[in-house]
Amino acid sequence: MSWIREGELNLIERFTANILKAGPMPKHVAFIMDGNRRFARRQNMECLKGHMQGFNKLAETLRWCKHLDIQEVTVYAFSIENFKRTKDEVDGLMDLAREKFLKLLDERENLEKHGVCIRVLGDLNMLPLDLQQLIAKAVLTTKSHDKCFLNVCFSYTSRYEITNAVREMAWGVEQGLIKASDVSETLLSECLYSSNSPNPDLLIRTSGEVRLSDFLLWQTSHSCIVFQSVLWPEYSFWNLCDAILRYQLSYKSIQKARDLHREHQALQQQEADREVVAELLQHHGNGKPVDAQRRQDALQHYATCREERVQDFLRALKHKRDSYFNGLWSETALA
Repeated sequence: MSWIREGELNLIERFTANILKAGPMPKHVAFIMDGNRRFARRQNMECLKGHMQGFNKLAETLRWCKHLDIQEVTVYAFSIENFKRTKDEVDGLMDLAREKFLKLLDERENLEKHGVCIRVLGDLNMLPLDLQQLIAKAVLTTKSHDKCFLNVCFSYTSRYEITNAVREMAWGVEQGLIKASDVSETLLSECLYSSNSPNPDLLIRTSGEVRLSDFLLWQTSHSCIVFQSVLWPEYSFWNLCDAILRYQLSYKSIQKARDLHREHQALQQQEADREVVAELLQHHGNGKPVDAQRRQDALQHYATCREERVQDFLRALKHKRDSYFNGLWSETALA
């Protein structure tokens, strides 16, 4: 099964899609693809076959998203918690991942045609080395594609992602790239695995479970969250339309919440800058009063310097992450 299914929508589907697209459409949709194992049990098939059906459904769903002008999709493919499952199931999932990433490399022309960029988010060091290398090949092969994006969360949990982002900022302080006072909510967002993507507009979980299971907790704080009872392998175009309609009904309140949050972040940063500058002026001015103009100039200068430090740090962080994938690519080429 291809990563992207070819084919057009039928007449009724096209008609429905055009009606939906007359309203605000989500640009980034995230899926918790739950229900593969329950589907397998219902069909009296092996658990791994249920996961294979789940991948096939993802390929079909990506086709629907393409026709609905949804530019980015993020999926929860394998949680760090999944390593606690039986060895046979974990080994089977690793084999399935190998098979699908090999398939992806075989259909590079198709992915290039559609401009699909594949990103894999998570701690890949937990995976077998050969699978890490396959993933690195897939990521680097599609890196320049920019029409649509598929983010595969593999060996991932949100708490681990946030913890890792804190470690990255601590590394930046240790390296002298940033100061402890530069650490902020905005900077933490830039250190997440998902830093190259806008936050999801819509998060969908299938199977009837009404929890997020440690998926994109930071990124979906102002997203529309839809829980649907259908098992993932049975997901349909109409289920997706239903979720989009719910997003449209919530659109105004979502945008208002996001605008308020951006304003709050900006005010927080301004207040943090003022506190640092006030302390610096007091220290260097020996307690003497500082006029308003000098205070404003100092504040502007500090904000400029902070932004330069942060950008230098983010470039260094990107280089560190790119080096990981490039190193795996080089190991593969030498093998």
